Amino acid sequence: MGEEPTFYDRAKIYVKGGDGGNGAVAFRREKFVPYGGPSGGSGGKGGDVYLVVDPSLNTLLPFRYKVHFKAQRGGHGGGKNKTGASGKDLEVRVPPGTLVYDAETGKLLADLTRPGQRFLAAKGGRGGRGNAAFKSPTKQTPRFAEKGEPGEERWLILELKLIADVGIVGVPNAGKSTLLSKVTAAKPKIADYPFTTVIPQLGVVLLDDRDFVLADIPGLLEGAHKGTGLGDKFLRHIERTKVLIHLLNGLSPDPVGDWEAINQELELFNPALSDKPQVVAFNKIDLPEVRDAFPEVREQLRSKGVEEIFPISALTGEGVERLMRKVIEVLDSLPEEPEVEEEAVFSAEEDENAFRITREEDEAWRVSGKRIERVAAMTNWDYYEAVIRFQRILEAMGISQALEDAGVKDGDIVRIGDVELVWGWQEE
Repeated sequence: MGEEPTFYDRAKIYVKGGDGGNGAVAFRREKFVPYGGPSGGSGGKGGDVYLVVDPSLNTLLPFRYKVHFKAQRGGHGGGKNKTGASGKDLEVRVPPGTLVYDAETGKLLADLTRPGQRFLAAKGGRGGRGNAAFKSPTKQTPRFAEKGEPGEERWLILELKLIADVGIVGVPNAGKSTLLSKVTAAKPKIADYPFTTVIPQLGVVLLDDRDFVLADIPGLLEGAHKGTGLGDKFLRHIERTKVLIHLLNGLSPDPVGDWEAINQELELFNPALSDKPQVVAFNKIDLPEVRDAFPEVREQLRSKGVEEIFPISALTGEGVERLMRKVIEVLDSLPEEPEVEEEAVFSAEEDENAFRITREEDEAWRVSGKRIERVAAMTNWDYYEAVIRFQRILEAMGISQALEDAGVKDGDIVRIGDVELVWGWQEE
């Protein structure tokens, strides 16, 4: 038994925006000004991670070898109010037709279809403020600064839906790869056994002054919509095609039965697929026994509502140009599709101030929340003033009161993000 073929239409990747640079603690030291004011600059913003559509890609295979993508962190602030340099953004190239999901929630975040389309996958953290930013009428010489904000990080699921004008469907060995190689510059690997084509092949058909993208959709098996074999993965790639070429194997003992089985699979997987225009072709007409069988197959299909069947030989090219002209005719007759929005993004902002208090197994308290975890990460705990400021933020957000209502006592451990605190500080 050979190894089961792997189809790279799904990938799981980790993305992380660059951390913001740390703010600086510094004071002016000028001649004749022995006690100058604060002059610590802020850190630079961390780089963002973008997914960018690259039309030269047609699979997610590269993500088998590289999974982690992290943008550059921002530079640290300096004295004399110098702001740190911003980190460079990172662009991750993906093929057209990539759907982006949040791996934790399963939520669809973006639908990337057009060349050059960009999706912000992970934001870089903002730079920490230097001590100059904390000067106020009541605090002339602040001796603390913020750390940079950590960059956003998450795992994403990428799922590829092939973008093509026309898809070739049919049972294994119908001759789909041969047809594609005959009418386009694509050179798929072809062998005589089911599931030969593991990755859908794309090619551009040029006929007179018209062209269209043609995709060889890998072979289907009965029950594919339930996940038998690899069929359910393959079927997803037909959803966006405009027209289907339904290629029948002339050497099949029951070509009409094959036609019915494939159409049933399409309808069971997604009823919208059965509504797509089909151009039916009867392949291998160069063989005498197939040519002899064609009239009867044509009559059977006509009785089932198929008005025109195209006898072709994908091997010799007989009838292929006529078939392609019919496909162009059908394409040109379709109504124009509405324009895709500039950014097809489906994310919604969460309440940054929301928080949740839970008790962990070791009896420590856990405070979870986007804003408070970010503030904890940006607090420089080496500075007493920064600790006092954090305590005031807890009070202002209602977290201190919520902890007390939950039963926190002096000496209890309170965890916020990666920070572990002992409850019961007293401001001096």
